[in-house]
Amino acid sequence: MDFQLLLLTIGVAFILAVISAPLLIPLLRRLKFGQQVRNDGPQSHLKKAGTPTMGGVVILLAFTLTFIKFSPVDTDFYVLLVATLGFGLIGFLDDYTKIVFRRSLGLTPRQKLFGQLLFSGIMCWLLISNGHSTAIGVPGMNWSFDWGPWFYYPFIVLMMMAISNAVNFTDGVDGLLSGVSAIAFGAYAIVAIQSTSFAAAFCAAAMIGAVLGFLVFNAHPAKVFMGDTGSLGIGGAIGAIAIVTKSELLFLILGGVFVIEMLSVVLQVISFKTRGKRIFKMSPIHHHFELSGWSEWRVVITFWAVGLVLAGLGLYINKGL
Repeated sequence: MDFQLLLLTIGVAFILAVISAPLLIPLLRRLKFGQQVRNDGPQSHLKKAGTPTMGGVVILLAFTLTFIKFSPVDTDFYVLLVATLGFGLIGFLDDYTKIVFRRSLGLTPRQKLFGQLLFSGIMCWLLISNGHSTAIGVPGMNWSFDWGPWFYYPFIVLMMMAISNAVNFTDGVDGLLSGVSAIAFGAYAIVAIQSTSFAAAFCAAAMIGAVLGFLVFNAHPAKVFMGDTGSLGIGGAIGAIAIVTKSELLFLILGGVFVIEMLSVVLQVISFKTRGKRIFKMSPIHHHFELSGWSEWRVVITFWAVGLVLAGLGLYINKGL
């Protein structure tokens, strides 16, 4: 594994994002592709209304050009590319629908589900054609269990949908998702090297550079938001890396922040529907802390720190695999 080439991948993706963002932001302003802010959310967010969104195009552009340039081309390469760009496309169509047609919810749940099933299905076809193992390893233990194709592939379809939505929930505070995802991709780059999936390592490296370059403009106060274009694309990439590196269950630790965010939403909905009471002041949970008086920076730094701890814990546990 050429580590210098891996670092070069990060650097090139970072530079491409830093260069392209200032070119895209004025265009988004002219097109009036501005963020719509929920009235029932934190009041401090109301001033963000109109901030250019769909900035995830910057992330996907920097990622794609760099990944294609530096990554070895094999089945994993195509799986990773389909997952990232496919889920990113779903996010783009969702953002476009919200802005152009003034529909606050964007694509309908059925349309999103169709898109997720479509690109997850293409991934499965590529994996099956390459004889991908249907065994799932247990983190920290030296054994695995084989589900067989009839259970494994439906599992990874559900996994892709869950991870992309969990990552999407994490996007809601300036710089939060950019930083947390960079940490997760850093951990997955190490996992990919250990599992000798070099395409996954370059995918993670390209994403690290792309999201950190985007963070330059997305840090508080954000000049641009990534929108679902970026969050779903990032989710697709993380899910695909977990699958091709055979670290499906390890995501629960390395992507622990995303898991916490999604669980907060699920618990909130269940509690309200069954008891008529909310557990959190607002979900996802980062909004709960905002409404509890935390500043945006305090929320972001705390979640970044939690992400770092979980990444370190996941890598430590993975040594036992």
